[in-house]
Amino acid sequence: MKKIVFWIVLCLGVQVLAAQVRVHTDMRTPTWNIIGLRYDAELAPGKWGSVFPPGLKALNNKVIELPGYIIPTKVGSKFSEFMFSIVPIASCPYCGTGDIPSMVQVKMLTAIPITEKPIKLKGIFIINDSGDDRSEFFLLNAKQL
Repeated sequence: MKKIVFWIVLCLGVQVLAAQVRVHTDMRTPTWNIIGLRYDAELAPGKWGSVFPPGLKALNNKVIELPGYIIPTKVGSKFSEFMFSIVPIASCPYCGTGDIPSMVQVKMLTAIPITEKPIKLKGIFIINDSGDDRSEFFLLNAKQL
């Protein structure tokens, strides 16, 4: 009987360990925290949109550095355009698990190879407050550091 209980406990323990989510490197920086200040609000009756607080607007058209993970938007091994996030693709709610993270659409000067490891980019940060369907944040003329 003790052997059966031991094997059941062992099997359940293995199941719990196998279900654990891999922890990724935390990419949150003061700049990512400022980007995360964007929120949605009702701008007019029945019309919702993004609100960009003054601290966030101060970053517009400035050169910034961001660490993060590549989130590809197309199939390939090298990319000049992709989404950039503080969490890896495995933590993306569309591709894995978790909440919707802050993301920036990146346009590189030259294509870089895909990697699951965090990278650091430098480029011109642009806020898209036009209300169109494109990304709200861009990092243009980006270079990998």
